[in-house]
Amino acid sequence: MSVFSSPAFDNHELVSFHSDRSSGLRAIIAVHNTSLGPGVGGCRMFPYPGDADALHDVLRLSRGMTYKSALAGLPMGGGKSVIIGDPHKQKTRHLMETMGDFVNSQGGRYVAAEDSGTGVDDMRIMGERTGYVSGLDDNEYGGDPSPSTALGVYLGIRTAAKHRLGVDTLQGLSVAIQGLGHVGYYLARYLVADGAIVWGADVNRLNLDRAVKELGVRAVDPDEILTMEVDILAPCAMGAVLNDVSIPNIRAGIIAGAANNQLASFDDGTNLEGRGILYCPDFLINAGGIIDVHHQRIGSGNTEKREHIERIETTLAEVLRRADESHRQTQAIAEELAEEYLHRVSERVVPLREAC
Repeated sequence: MSVFSSPAFDNHELVSFHSDRSSGLRAIIAVHNTSLGPGVGGCRMFPYPGDADALHDVLRLSRGMTYKSALAGLPMGGGKSVIIGDPHKQKTRHLMETMGDFVNSQGGRYVAAEDSGTGVDDMRIMGERTGYVSGLDDNEYGGDPSPSTALGVYLGIRTAAKHRLGVDTLQGLSVAIQGLGHVGYYLARYLVADGAIVWGADVNRLNLDRAVKELGVRAVDPDEILTMEVDILAPCAMGAVLNDVSIPNIRAGIIAGAANNQLASFDDGTNLEGRGILYCPDFLINAGGIIDVHHQRIGSGNTEKREHIERIETTLAEVLRRADESHRQTQAIAEELAEEYLHRVSERVVPLREAC
């Protein structure tokens, strides 16, 4: 398995592997860029088909975190970690303790937070072995940043709907959510409260049943959710769901979801633009969670955190404006905007907070 020849390698500063026989841990930490600060990002646990799949994912995810933090105006770099294994069958206290030791061995270049397959309880166990863990505050959600991620995505959906449809609320609009776990559930709650008609699917029946019972979400088969004829499609499960197979069959006019790396390749953003589908870059609108983690770390109040998350609307509006003017895909515009901010900081022309 070659790191440097991986198609997802993008001059990452650090890629570290760890295997521990006693706990069963097999994990990778990737730090993409630390121009703004230490690489901060979630610790994902997933039963990857192979080691190369895990490497590809962690490289893409850590790169996305660099852009996410830059566009959000955060003093953080881009990092991510993955644990290879089924979180429902293979996760143990010993495994998470060992993962904490692995994170600690990086000396602060990487700071972990919860992600798909891990939760606040797992971060607390890791936190017994390292100080380089975030998202542990005893707040309304016990430190869980998922509600903040959902808030940012909801604000992104609202901004996209106003841009494309000219509406100020989501009343009567139809939204299809793929994945009703931590973030998808809270997103559905925001959408329902705003009057949207919400359809949802999840491979985990418990997640689906909860959303149907508590929020009135309309259940859809997972195989059908991406092709529903709705106003807005919100992918909130795993990445790479927007690809050369799915894109020709998508019937939503707007795509805005919480999943990381929704585009299987850069060309898929161009394909969406060519079909007239408005795509909201995931690393822009799903930044609410990492913003939450940042404010937990510095001890901010809820008002400051909320105001920071609301800046996602302003940044997305700027991306959509530039995309319209240049007739280019939104993903490219968002990456360029992030790189502009990174360049300004590295050149010390203007502080990142002012640039944002």
